[in-house]
Amino acid sequence: MKLTARKALIIGAVACLAAAGFASAAQAQDQRTPKNWNYEIKDGKRVPKGNRVTNQDGSWREEVRQGNCVTIKERAASGEYKETRQCDPGSPN
Repeated sequence: MKLTARKALIIGAVACLAAAGFASAAQAQDQRTPKNWNYEIKDGKRVPKGNRVTNQDGSWREEVRQGNCVTIKERAASGEYKETRQCDPGSPN
């Protein structure tokens, strides 16, 4: 009977350690990318980080550069959202 109890304790301890390992791995994915990087990691992929300027009235404007293209995302204080993309093949970045 002692052998069965010991095996149950060992299996329980291994299960607890595995659960803690999975929890810490999930927590590591929630960490933010450092500010000086120009991309973020989302779902294991690199996603360009934009330059966002927020105004006091709650409106904001964000520019994201990808190669020769610029995506501009704007949101007005009234809630209106606008997204435009401009590509200039002639200008090297």
